[in-house]
Amino acid sequence: MRVEIVAVGTELLLGQIPDTNSQWLGEQLAANGIASHFHQHVGDNHDRIVLAFRTALARSDALIVCGGLGPTQDDITRAAIAEVMNVPLERDGEIVEVIRAMFVARGRAMPENNLLQADVPHGATVIAQTRGTAPGLVCALGQKVVYAVPGVPYEMTDMFERAILPDLLERQRSTGETSVITSRVLRTWGASESALAEAVADRFDALADDGRVTIAFLASGIEGIKVRLTARGDDAPHASALLYEEEALVRRLVNDRLGDIIFGVDHETMEDAIASRLVARGTTLAVAESVTGGLIASRLVGVAGASAWFVGGLVSYASEVKFDLLGVARGPVVSASAAEQMATGVRALLKSDIGLSVTGVAGPLEQDGQPAGTVFVGLSMAERTEHVALRLPGDRPRVRSYSAISALDVLRRALDRHVAATPVISK
Repeated sequence: MRVEIVAVGTELLLGQIPDTNSQWLGEQLAANGIASHFHQHVGDNHDRIVLAFRTALARSDALIVCGGLGPTQDDITRAAIAEVMNVPLERDGEIVEVIRAMFVARGRAMPENNLLQADVPHGATVIAQTRGTAPGLVCALGQKVVYAVPGVPYEMTDMFERAILPDLLERQRSTGETSVITSRVLRTWGASESALAEAVADRFDALADDGRVTIAFLASGIEGIKVRLTARGDDAPHASALLYEEEALVRRLVNDRLGDIIFGVDHETMEDAIASRLVARGTTLAVAESVTGGLIASRLVGVAGASAWFVGGLVSYASEVKFDLLGVARGPVVSASAAEQMATGVRALLKSDIGLSVTGVAGPLEQDGQPAGTVFVGLSMAERTEHVALRLPGDRPRVRSYSAISALDVLRRALDRHVAATPVISK
């Protein structure tokens, strides 16, 4: 079964709000083995909405429409569905009373415009509203079906889980389809999208004719490049086995050709990766930040339980703070030696096992003879003190953000060098 999603609303086309509904629906459909090959956005224009619906129904078995079910003049999804079905709209008295009761319960009079939400295409089934005033719709067109839900996310998710998903699964079972789709995302830092594509090109080509497993690359800005593996199996164990096998092959290719750039899976962040390693070692961390101005500490404290391993941080933005509090020798502060001294100083000052520091030039002007994008990461551990020099691209905000995740990646790699860490691949 193929399901298409159409999000209605001019505000989506103007970029005024993000389309989180389509993203969420796509994830839910995939998790339940239902294919979704196309997503559309369309503005609040009757003719264009009708065209979008007819286009979707020509190539898909089911259509989920989000938005356009409100009480205002630009909420015209109901009328567009009625035209596609070639039926009239009929006012449902029971829906009118439900909406009226909602307003009474809130101590408010119901505006007459809300009666529009009780208009239902002839022959359609209503999805009762439990979280808002707009009911949803299930509209059969021969062997195909159109579902319409409000654009308000918590109303949409409720109707999808309560009515749409069970109906879709029943329709899929009636056709004999039982396949399951499962995905896993490998998160990387330190390589470009093109480099990753080259590294796994052998697998990409080998899978092209198979169709059971696919590889895709998702550029995620300051969070690196994600490699998404998706497997379709006859059932959940089969799909998981295919995914497990492919993940092992892709990891091997990436590690052999690009090094240790995979830091996490699915929703695991760089700071999550740091947390797990510090907990395993039983060690504590302190940070001294200059160019990042507290971004590293902010990321670290976002991890639940961070107080067990994160001692604290010092934003040593001014040179005098570096000299007076961290013991950095007077001189250029954007340098390898300054980074190492900052790491050593914060480790001693906050009595932590590990000290991590970052100093650099966010731009737009140079500093200490160093151009914008020059960053030094310092690391002080019981084993040794070291630094890594980086040249990062972008404007001031991006240099700062890249510096934060890059510094954490330096720490991750150092921890892995001292404690053997074999990636866990979940079946």
